[in-house]
Amino acid sequence: MPLARLLTTFFDARLYVQIAPDRLTVRNPKTGKQVSDVAEIALARGTKPRLLAVGHEARAAARQGPAEIIKPFAHPRSLVSDFTAAEQLLKAFMAKLQTPGIFAVAPSVVMHPLGDPEGGFTQIEVRAIQELALGAGARAVKVWQGRPLTDHELMTGQFPATGAILN
Repeated sequence: MPLARLLTTFFDARLYVQIAPDRLTVRNPKTGKQVSDVAEIALARGTKPRLLAVGHEARAAARQGPAEIIKPFAHPRSLVSDFTAAEQLLKAFMAKLQTPGIFAVAPSVVMHPLGDPEGGFTQIEVRAIQELALGAGARAVKVWQGRPLTDHELMTGQFPATGAILN
């Protein structure tokens, strides 16, 4: 195996993100590790909101003092209701799966918004999802619509014909 390909394989970081209004799941298809929790974020109120906690820990953190609970993917007409909170939530979930260190590599991310809205996802929603992942630290982003992907499909990049990569 050529050195360049060996290095790419060794340092290749991939994540699969499934987004639902009430749940966010981030999985590393290489290791099988995943984080799946309620899609909530607690921010301390003030002139500059500060992240307190994410997931199920958000409600407990909000009870400790003045805080706001935000559900950034819960909106009846749009995939993302609060872009900044969604980006912070995604970044926190991704950080739970990344190994810290000198050789930490920005992951390639497949974003999978769950559900099938009438008329499909708009270009604005697809762009928002791409920008969320990039803002959370991804080096490359694909937005997938279709059935859930297997780890093998994610690692090989060979997605089923029954779905589509959205641009």
